[in-house]
Amino acid sequence: MIAVISPAKTLDFESKPVTKNHTNPGFLDDSCELVEDLKRLEPHDISGLMGISPKLGELNASRFQTWQLPFTPENAKQALLAFKGDVYTGLDAETFSEGDFEFAQQHLRILSGLYGVLKPLDLIQPYRLEMGTKLSNARGDNLYQFWGDQLTESLQNELDAGDGVLINLASNEYFKAVKAKSLNARVITPVFKDWKNDKYKIISFYAKKARGLMSAYIIKNKLTDVDTLQGFDSEGYCFNPGMSKGDEWVFTRNI
Repeated sequence: MIAVISPAKTLDFESKPVTKNHTNPGFLDDSCELVEDLKRLEPHDISGLMGISPKLGELNASRFQTWQLPFTPENAKQALLAFKGDVYTGLDAETFSEGDFEFAQQHLRILSGLYGVLKPLDLIQPYRLEMGTKLSNARGDNLYQFWGDQLTESLQNELDAGDGVLINLASNEYFKAVKAKSLNARVITPVFKDWKNDKYKIISFYAKKARGLMSAYIIKNKLTDVDTLQGFDSEGYCFNPGMSKGDEWVFTRNI
């Protein structure tokens, strides 16, 4: 069983990592190709491409100019600890034991516009490049065309070595990079809804955090049987069989 999540725009490269264990991303040659394209852009070009402020355009232009191999613990940080934001607040990886990190390394993957597919302990350097960015490149007009079938094939290889179950905890923007219909796998998509204005609805902030909470639930409980995932009960959520349909599993909460 493998769970996939999205990265985050917010990064933390200041605090000291809670584990020394690290690995290298599997698609670094592809990442280098993208960075070479991005290095040719001026800060205002990056601002326009990504729809960000001039200040953030300057910051990310500088990041791409200083991005270099090899990655080391001195110039890079483990992905699971470098990413911040709502999903990663729910994950709370700073509280993981070494056993948790080891399990996460086997069962959690992070989809990335720049790095393709990351394992939790893969080192990354600071960047911003959302999967939906329409960056023209040698393989096409956007990052979906750049990555093509690579991410799907990578996940398929790992699923073939396990039980063939993928837990989709990524956003639509990122999961579109995986050609789910081409996967020979069962894809479970958890949906998180909170009670508001007399009905259950998806509230973005809570739903993002819940994806992290479920990822942590899988890791800390060392879950390998997908049916046990219906026992997820972090912060008041519970499985709602009446609202669930097929492999779209709905978890609801009254707040």
